[in-house]
Amino acid sequence: MLDRLNIWGGSLRIETLPIILVLVLLEAILSADNAIALAALVRSLPDPKQEEWALQYGIIGAFVLRIILILTATWVIQYWQFELLGATYLLWLAGKYFFASAKPHAEGEAVPVADKLWQVVLLVSLTDLAFSLDSVTAAVAVARETWLVLLGGFIGIVALRLLAEIFIKLLAEFARLEAAGYLIVGLVGCRLLLKVIADAYVPPEWLMLACIAGIFLWGFSKHTKSKLPDLPELNLSAVAIEQPDEEVIKKT
Repeated sequence: MLDRLNIWGGSLRIETLPIILVLVLLEAILSADNAIALAALVRSLPDPKQEEWALQYGIIGAFVLRIILILTATWVIQYWQFELLGATYLLWLAGKYFFASAKPHAEGEAVPVADKLWQVVLLVSLTDLAFSLDSVTAAVAVARETWLVLLGGFIGIVALRLLAEIFIKLLAEFARLEAAGYLIVGLVGCRLLLKVIADAYVPPEWLMLACIAGIFLWGFSKHTKSKLPDLPELNLSAVAIEQPDEEVIKKT
């Protein structure tokens, strides 16, 4: 029985299988914050069919950019300017949403940050890239086998696609979930910015996860108000009021 397979210059050993299983679980869990941000972006489009296209093409673009990031990560980590660009982009995106949401709008109504399909596709791809800057570069820095990091990136994209579809439906049911997604975008942007300007003050991973979990709980804390169907107006003048029979009154 073969206990070792060559893959992309690396090797797949029996001992690696538990690592891959853990990798699947971790990617599924850690993709949640990214997925809600992408779902909120896609929801900017008014047509559900366009939402589907934007998510599909945006995920393809995100996959390509993530693979490029993985293959060039050892070079990228030498330049802090990339993290600064990622932080600036995420903070700009969150700021644009909250500025737009300050304008009057119905509860549960989507707050668009882009109104064209190609713009949303581009934003989805760039947002995933900015979210991946920290985790991918760190993984490549410590991983011995690049193919394992590539596998993690592929699993993360698949998990992202599935979770984003779920969140698109949930965004219509929970009034605060969209704002929670952009709060997470701003939080990740602040962490990237801290890594550039004051690395000693970057919060640990467990604190970031706790904050993200708290934001998720807040996002699911309020349902959207269901709209009651319009009832037909009652025309009282057309209602005939039955008069009591005089003979019945006399007998009583």
